[in-house]
Amino acid sequence: MQTKSLLVGAAVLLAATLTTGASSDPVQQHAIAVMKGSFTAKGQAGLDRLDQDAVEAACSKPPRLGGLNAAQARAIVKSQTATLRYPADGKMLGDWREGEKIAQLGTGKQYSDDPAKPSGGNCYACHQITKAEVAYGTIGPSLYNFGKLRGFDADNQRYTYAKIFNAQAFVPCSNMPRFGHKVILTEQQIKDVTALLLDPASPVNQ
Repeated sequence: MQTKSLLVGAAVLLAATLTTGASSDPVQQHAIAVMKGSFTAKGQAGLDRLDQDAVEAACSKPPRLGGLNAAQARAIVKSQTATLRYPADGKMLGDWREGEKIAQLGTGKQYSDDPAKPSGGNCYACHQITKAEVAYGTIGPSLYNFGKLRGFDADNQRYTYAKIFNAQAFVPCSNMPRFGHKVILTEQQIKDVTALLLDPASPVNQ
């Protein structure tokens, strides 16, 4: 009941604090109409994926309409922190070998993908992770030696798991997908990716 109350309270705070201007801005309205008019639902890719939640709407508010202010940023962090869900068994680390496969895998949630199969994290699209990988994105910071630099302790395990689950609980309007909150990755997959970053035996920490 306490968790439910926190979520309700965070949602109310977010709704009260965030004023996106999306419903009254003709330019934004036109852009949304164009997207919806040109997008065709197919397979698991439905039109509902074009609908923004309060956080997405706030983060896409254009600078000419004021962008995001400090109070709204704090509201996002608070509301998204309330969504965090940790493993019931208390274990944050899975198998780093499986985590490496997930980091490499870019399929999932597209109309052509099998919804019965797990999605990938496509982590290399944004991050350097292992020294051996020669092709990687630079939108996000390098994660090479992640555990070595930050530590392998329980607190960092919990932080890393949560950051993968919902990065916006830490950085409002982060470009990182909310892998757990949006059910892109399963709990076990998030454990495995956490292990990739924090297991001392992982190539990330070699």
